[in-house]
Amino acid sequence: MTATERPALSPSLGAGEFRRWYWLKDELQAFARAQHLATAGSKDQLAERIAAFLAGAPLPAPAAPPRSSRQKLVPPLTIHTVVPAGHPCSQVLREFFVNALGPGFRFDAPMREFFAANDGTATLAAALDHWHATRDTAARPIGPQFELNRFSRAWHAANPGGTRDQMLAAWKTHRSLPVDQRG
Repeated sequence: MTATERPALSPSLGAGEFRRWYWLKDELQAFARAQHLATAGSKDQLAERIAAFLAGAPLPAPAAPPRSSRQKLVPPLTIHTVVPAGHPCSQVLREFFVNALGPGFRFDAPMREFFAANDGTATLAAALDHWHATRDTAARPIGPQFELNRFSRAWHAANPGGTRDQMLAAWKTHRSLPVDQRG
């Protein structure tokens, strides 16, 4: 095995070497399951748990259970619909926004933050106002847990005429390299 060949994910892998490589969440979950580790939580939380296991260190506290809302929104939704606190960015909400704003609607960071901060008094009219108010803002930083999204943004900025297939091929090459050898 060379320094640029990804090792197998095994209990004998050191935590430092583990952190040098890109792992899919499915790979991490399968390894955690095989080692009788909890598989819940985000990819970052799972990677932290595995790194601690490989280092022989105490495992991080388990992830907090996701917030749930007792009341779920049921169509038909209108601008007067009040969104319960803790309601997720669901397909029901997505359908409302696609109908109101068009097929280009996405739950981006400003919209996810709007719903996360909702105390149960926000209406869908307020959500639409928030969406319109946040359209002209500069591109926001993409969190480190969204590696593909960060790579995609940077790649398309550097290759404005590039296609999605070209970007995905570049992504596969990028993620196959150890972290310390990526450009």
